[in-house]
Amino acid sequence: MIKARGLRHINLNVRDIGRSLKFYQDAFGLEVKFWEGKRMVFIHSPGVDETITLCQADADEPVAGGGVSHFGFSIAKNNLDEMVRQIEHAGGKLQSRGEHAPGVPYAYLTDPDGYVIELGNS
Repeated sequence: MIKARGLRHINLNVRDIGRSLKFYQDAFGLEVKFWEGKRMVFIHSPGVDETITLCQADADEPVAGGGVSHFGFSIAKNNLDEMVRQIEHAGGKLQSRGEHAPGVPYAYLTDPDGYVIELGNS
């Protein structure tokens, strides 16, 4: 069996590519890997291969949803409160917080287009 080596990217259709790029840079410190024309930008965390592509949606194309319930970012332990504040400052909105199990906290937030992002400790 040939096995995947890991997640390569997730593509997000967005209403305003500039607004979304700024959000992911300010909220998570993601960096531009490269642009594909003016309608798609590949962004990533420094030092990793996994990327998010932000794709400028046409007016009649859907954004947020379509069967994807959420995607997650791993963060260092004890940084959840600070990261939630950082994301809110960047324009995200807290949806819920809790623990998956004792000592395993999480937070769900939304980006400007309504995509749900989970934060959890690594």
